[in-house]
Amino acid sequence: MPHFHQSHPKERPDQRTRMLETPIDRLILSLAAPTIVSMLVTAIYNTADTYFVSQLNTSASGAVGVVFSLMSIIQAVGFTVGMGSGSIASRLLGQDRREEAHVFASTGAVSALVLGIGLAAGGLAFRGEIMWLLGSTKTIYPYAMDYALYIMLGAPVMILSFTLNNLLRWQGKANLSVMGLATGGILNIFLDPLFIDGFQMGIAGAGAATLLSQCVSLSILASFFLRGKSDLRISPAKISRSPRTYLAILKQGMPSFFRQGVLSLSVMALNYNARVYEDAAVAALSIVTKVFNLIQSVVIGFGQGFQPVLGYNYGAGRLDRVKEAVWFSVRTCTVILTIAAVTGYVLAPHVIALFRRDDALVIAIGTRAFRHQCLTLPLGAVLVFANMFFQSLGKSWRAVLLAICRQGLYIPLVFFMAGRFGLAGLEWTQAVCDLMAFAFSASVILLYFKREFGRERA
Repeated sequence: MPHFHQSHPKERPDQRTRMLETPIDRLILSLAAPTIVSMLVTAIYNTADTYFVSQLNTSASGAVGVVFSLMSIIQAVGFTVGMGSGSIASRLLGQDRREEAHVFASTGAVSALVLGIGLAAGGLAFRGEIMWLLGSTKTIYPYAMDYALYIMLGAPVMILSFTLNNLLRWQGKANLSVMGLATGGILNIFLDPLFIDGFQMGIAGAGAATLLSQCVSLSILASFFLRGKSDLRISPAKISRSPRTYLAILKQGMPSFFRQGVLSLSVMALNYNARVYEDAAVAALSIVTKVFNLIQSVVIGFGQGFQPVLGYNYGAGRLDRVKEAVWFSVRTCTVILTIAAVTGYVLAPHVIALFRRDDALVIAIGTRAFRHQCLTLPLGAVLVFANMFFQSLGKSWRAVLLAICRQGLYIPLVFFMAGRFGLAGLEWTQAVCDLMAFAFSASVILLYFKREFGRERA
């Protein structure tokens, strides 16, 4: 892991001045707007699939929820490489160490491709076993197999897309990253009904539409690097041969891996316990997960907008701006999530009915779970930003701890709640988990601010 120290600015004045001198609120909002769209588009990929597939039947709807765990694993790998290489490159750019930044970007890109190919090969070889492991029922299983085929084939494309997206975002070019993802997301929405109904492919059509859309996104993102639109260069000559470079990327990206990877395990645990109550419970809780993933993507996108600000300013020794960025982001997103929570609580049955209007049991289970999660939704800003704060500053182990905290607590908790309270326990689990994780995350970040930010850097 390279040692980052304060240095004199030599970078182009326009970009450096923007990152280090622009008022924090304006700077974060300008960077967050495209990253919010980017995260929404990523969430829309799966939400659109859920919506169109749910029109087939309840078992098909449940299948998308089962495969969601697989999508989370793919995203975890992509974000691990992208956030790891991107966060290091961002701080190197803040130090005007551009050649070293190019090495991390190039190494991250090739690592993403290799890991994607390996994940696809392993997934295809054990597809059947994986679908049972992810929580399929006998009736969900054939739908999950058809859908997962295309998702597994697309693993290299998706992982490389997430990596390039993060490399663009970490250098403050989120507007470019969102162009690639947004195009793919919009295309997916149009292709889903065409492939599912028009080509009579059923749930396999949703998977094929997602794969094709991701290929388009990757092509657009790659073009920015090929055409010199990126400050970071990706070149075979810049790929590192040093194990230390790969370990540094892994270390810095590990919080993202645990954040997404443990999410995958928690969804698996939820599906495993929900399948006792048949397809309606799996489908209902899956729909709730997708909708909340869509809501929370706003906060994650906002956080991804403020992370480059933290990286640049921490690397340049501007701790005053780092503190200001954190508090501005937490306040703003807490207000957003509070509004979303109130609105969601009122409209919960209508939201669930959008997906499975003809299944009263799905609507009933989904409405209860949705409303319970709305009660703790405003706490999400602290849960997300505490983790991202430490990752941006290179405090990877604190970030890993907080990443594990939220969904890591969920896994034993969901088994306890299901065993003690049955279906009602499953509906309450996420809200109880969020309350516990909030208490821990808030304590960790407040203690760090008191100890480290209360004194000036020498």
